[in-house]
Amino acid sequence: MPIQLYNNLHRRLETFEPADPERVTLYVCGPTVYNYVHIGNARPPVVFGVLARLLRRRYGNLRYARNITDVDDKINAAAIEQGVPISVITERFSRAYAEDMAALGVEPPDLVPHATAHIGEILRMCERLIQSGHAYVAEQHVLFAVDSFPDYGKLSRRSTDEMLAGARVEVAPYKRSPGDFVLWKPSTPELPGWDSPWGRGRPGWHIECSAMCEAHLGDTIDIHAGGVDLQFPHHENEIAQSTCAHGGKVFARFWLHNGMLNMDGRKMSKSLGNVFRVHDLIDKYPPEALRYALLSAHYRQPLDWSEQLIEQSIRTLDRLYGTLRELDDISVSQSERTVPAAFEAALNDDLNTPQALAALAQIAGSARQAQSAVERHAGKAALLGAGELIGLLQQDPEVWFCRGLANASVDAEAIEKLLEERRLAKLRRDFGRADMLRQQLKDQGVEIEDGANGTRWKLAGAGNVNQH
Repeated sequence: MPIQLYNNLHRRLETFEPADPERVTLYVCGPTVYNYVHIGNARPPVVFGVLARLLRRRYGNLRYARNITDVDDKINAAAIEQGVPISVITERFSRAYAEDMAALGVEPPDLVPHATAHIGEILRMCERLIQSGHAYVAEQHVLFAVDSFPDYGKLSRRSTDEMLAGARVEVAPYKRSPGDFVLWKPSTPELPGWDSPWGRGRPGWHIECSAMCEAHLGDTIDIHAGGVDLQFPHHENEIAQSTCAHGGKVFARFWLHNGMLNMDGRKMSKSLGNVFRVHDLIDKYPPEALRYALLSAHYRQPLDWSEQLIEQSIRTLDRLYGTLRELDDISVSQSERTVPAAFEAALNDDLNTPQALAALAQIAGSARQAQSAVERHAGKAALLGAGELIGLLQQDPEVWFCRGLANASVDAEAIEKLLEERRLAKLRRDFGRADMLRQQLKDQGVEIEDGANGTRWKLAGAGNVNQH
């Protein structure tokens, strides 16, 4: 089955075929590293990381780049506030981002270009745009002349007035047109800067991605992806400056955008104060459950984020890992893992992760019902193979069930059995027996909490909770 992707440039589902099957190219917009990222920032690397796995499986040779923006006004403000060079801020939070993404099961891309390492490429792109008449110099600024690119606005389908309002552009007297955007801007002494033909300064945000794409992936790339909030102005501006810098060549053949995360019906954003940092969430919940939650809705749709979603993801993973634990006597090598056709077909259908997760549950159900050794082996091979493609179920089941415990040698299975015995005692209305079992668990250092969604437990002093 061919891979079908929704190309936002054309607003339709299209069959994906790379320009060169021997060198597939994918670029995903990465973070601006001035603080810890929130869970909404994790959706692009998680979902498009699954796309990268799918492309590698299909074509083998993938060049996948996800950038780091390490020069930006927010970074500058943090550095000035703390009295340190911007590199102190960016190196710290670049490391934190890599660690947080690794915890979520995000494989590192092939390339992680940093904007500050590409100043030369940025300057040369600015010079080409000036020479070709698509950019001009004004008061030490280099600006892109939007009027010079007739297709400006094609990606976002916005009128000129809508684009001006959406971009919140600075109405500066040195601009030829209010919509012209900055490629290079001057730096005052307290700000980071680099020498340029137009004076000491620093790059605008949009030109950074164009220059990094060109340097590592070429003039035309197969897929450019990122959050839908970047569609305008960032991606629109990338298209304009890259197309013009490359003599009219198509910049990206496919444009993919993921939906935003919502909290209580409102978009998750720092300005609303309703964000949850990945750094904090992975201390409170199993990171694999956070990954499952991020994959639970189709990537193009908004995702309603809640504690209930995370708890449901934990319970689902409990069942899946429980199946693997039941198959513990079956040995499956890496080469024996398989990916069932229905599971792969779901991912080929525009990364339909909800359908893929439903297929994963069906694979687990069949594996639990398998009787013969051959059937059990096939079931486990399919469960592990499908899980690997979507980035789930790669832990040892006992590690999963002992998550968050201060002592990983604790017999989680024995605790689960006592909890089940207590549940049955309560159903029989044998509350004396239920209280005795609660006390027995407490004596073992196990804290339990009954709720509408079942019983949660953890060892005294442990951070993460376990759902029964």
